[in-house]
Amino acid sequence: MIGCYTLFKKEMARFGKVWFQTVLSPIVTAMLYLMVFSQVLEGRVEVFDGISYTEFLIPGLLMMTVIQNAFANSSSSLIQSKTLGNLLFILVAPISTFQIFLAYTAAAVARGLIVGLGVLLIALLYVKVPVYNFGIILLFAISSSAVLGALGIIAGIWADKFDQMAAFQNFIIVPLSFLSGVFYSIHSLTGIWQTLSHFNPFLYMIDGFRYGFFGTSDVPVETSFTVVLVALFVLSAISYRIIDTGYKLRQ
Repeated sequence: MIGCYTLFKKEMARFGKVWFQTVLSPIVTAMLYLMVFSQVLEGRVEVFDGISYTEFLIPGLLMMTVIQNAFANSSSSLIQSKTLGNLLFILVAPISTFQIFLAYTAAAVARGLIVGLGVLLIALLYVKVPVYNFGIILLFAISSSAVLGALGIIAGIWADKFDQMAAFQNFIIVPLSFLSGVFYSIHSLTGIWQTLSHFNPFLYMIDGFRYGFFGTSDVPVETSFTVVLVALFVLSAISYRIIDTGYKLRQ
């Protein structure tokens, strides 16, 4: 596993050297969302009994930040390596497909958790949030960021140019994140919009994560975790396969 660990360290160093952009910037963005929405809607919206809107908002913003940064880490690393031509050195190294997949995914999870921890620490200065089950919080944080890390590998290999990657993030990742119940409960939606929300896998990541804080959620936590596990298995299998076959990597 030396090769896997070395690649993992390389990925950690890559985003660590530009921490102002990769860590600090998303923390500031999340805090701006928190301040704006809490100031506007605090006292006007109550989603769960006995829980203020600001308390409800924090876990959603936290998980949204985690998964977006997990995706950004693996996808940006691969598209940069393809563009600069240094991906060849990884492909010819004595490292297996699984080790490549594991290193990129683990680094994506690490970045997501680091940024998420930063958001949480600053948010706790703003308002105290209860913790119902820390194990569930950690489980959803790791598994969900792994899902987006695997998806980032797929997107990074698929994209040939940076604008394709930007389109993938702006038209798929960001909309699914914002329409996953971060700022509202899906029970506040009516008709087809509530039905469509159940087809958004990000909903189950955020709702299950929120359950770890409050012990209540819009969707049963078992259902949420099952959806996340299925998504992790499917996307991991796809990303492993395209690395193994060299799709758009050995051209």
